[in-house]
Amino acid sequence: MAAWSTRAASPADLPRLRSLLADSFEAAAVPSSSAFLSDAIERDLVRVAESEGELVGCVAAEMPSPGHARLSVIAVRADARRQGVASRLLAEMVKELPRRSSEAPLISAVARTEELAVTRLLLACGFIGTRVMRTGGTGSTRDDALHIHYQHKARVEYVDPDARHLVPAHAREQLTESLTPSDQAVTALVTLGGKPAFEIARFEQDDPATLQSGEAAAGIAFSGSVLAAITFLLGFAFSSSRFPNDVRLLLIGATFSTVLSLIIYASASGELARIRSNAFGKIMKWGNVLSEYGGVFPFLISLPVTYAQASGDPWSTMILAVVLSAAIGWYEHSEFSIAHRFRRSRPELALMVLTAVSPAVGAALVAADATSWPWTTALTATLAARTWLYLFRRGAEADIEERRQWQIRE
Repeated sequence: MAAWSTRAASPADLPRLRSLLADSFEAAAVPSSSAFLSDAIERDLVRVAESEGELVGCVAAEMPSPGHARLSVIAVRADARRQGVASRLLAEMVKELPRRSSEAPLISAVARTEELAVTRLLLACGFIGTRVMRTGGTGSTRDDALHIHYQHKARVEYVDPDARHLVPAHAREQLTESLTPSDQAVTALVTLGGKPAFEIARFEQDDPATLQSGEAAAGIAFSGSVLAAITFLLGFAFSSSRFPNDVRLLLIGATFSTVLSLIIYASASGELARIRSNAFGKIMKWGNVLSEYGGVFPFLISLPVTYAQASGDPWSTMILAVVLSAAIGWYEHSEFSIAHRFRRSRPELALMVLTAVSPAVGAALVAADATSWPWTTALTATLAARTWLYLFRRGAEADIEERRQWQIRE
């Protein structure tokens, strides 16, 4: 087949989509009515692969609620199979679906046990089979088929390496029994005795309350340590007559922000203790952002200024400032930073650069006895803009990297 490309479907593709689905004999489910396809295209829930003006594959989804997306169509033309068309379309759809909702939706699909190609595709793209579903009906082979519900893993979970077993695909009762426990799921399709078989694995179950309690305690301990360091630095700032007043104000603001983050973390602990709503994640987001951009960064950026006042040596001051700027720049691009969790635009990258160069610029101004008010104002505006951006303009986190969403615990 010639080179192919993928894109979002348009209303003009509707006739060719119906023709593709009619010719495709292997799809997870094919509600190919014009009403379904038209609605899915209008909601930007259909992606197609195109080669030389012809549609060779498509993936379509439904969103019956903002929190759930169901893959309803997976179809590839016979002469275009085994070329990565379906896997690329599915991967793109999984990335796009969270953008269609204010919350990251559960992404699911249903496939019959006989649909081996669809099953392999789903498992290879980060899905696991969580339960057996029966459609019932007239008693025909298709109506009485055994279906498996698959869902995409949104976070990494671990499999117990000693709690896995194989079930032949035709062993319906055994398969149903194996998937009855909520902690067991289909993680692979293998060949056993020349016939297909499902690998059933047991996932380690986390206690959300314990994990959240630990997260809140860690946040409180971290902010408390940062507050102690800022308080010490603020005391030095007031004891030195040469310390710039604008940097003193910056440290006072950092103290206020860090205290506020401590209050928010305490509120998260109270929310967890009462278990009255599901606001723990939102509360922790506020605490994390205020702690980092209101407390940690102002403290770190003020260190070269403090050193300049204490040592009076401009050369060592600038070496320290440049090293600190480089360290902040590395941190901003690492997977540990808050900024790394979200998609970045050019304005965001500009704000990241301004934050990283601030220690070097501030130290240079203080070492040269120049006016530092413009620098402090620009730094405050930069950190305030980043705080506002991550608190009010960012929803679901971006994919940090492509990786398998379950791993075997070693």
